[in-house]
Amino acid sequence: MAADSSFDIVSKVDRQEVDNALGQAAREVSQRFDFKNTESTIKWSGEETIEIESSGEERAKAVLDVFQSKLVKRGVSLRALETGEPRISGKMWKITCSTKQGISQENAKKISKLIRDEGPKGVKAQIQGDELRISSKKRDDLQAVQHLVKEQDYDFAVQFTNYR
Repeated sequence: MAADSSFDIVSKVDRQEVDNALGQAAREVSQRFDFKNTESTIKWSGEETIEIESSGEERAKAVLDVFQSKLVKRGVSLRALETGEPRISGKMWKITCSTKQGISQENAKKISKLIRDEGPKGVKAQIQGDELRISSKKRDDLQAVQHLVKEQDYDFAVQFTNYR
């Protein structure tokens, strides 16, 4: 009797990759000529929050753009980054970004419903906290489910882990 094959659908951000992208962006901002005398900075402001500061709104947006390009180069999905609106604080413009971790219950239900409705027969989806366990007797069905989920345009990042 063959055991079920399974994998997990998760939404996690590799903190080390985000940290590396932040360091690269901070170095680039400190060295680029167009950021001279704008007092532009980007740094961690807590466990999951990133703070961007600059003397002008456009410069703050440019720092965010540099950071986003570094994230993309390091393979981190921009859907995992929640960006706030630029706001003025004293003389400085600030933008707050935070990383999103985990799949919410309603998003897990959306994925589960998609798999039930459009996925291959015999595939089971189980919500386990902030991740989704997909199992089936056939590995080909699991690959079809991965392809189906990748095609969807969700507003959160998805990764496939624990494939066995």
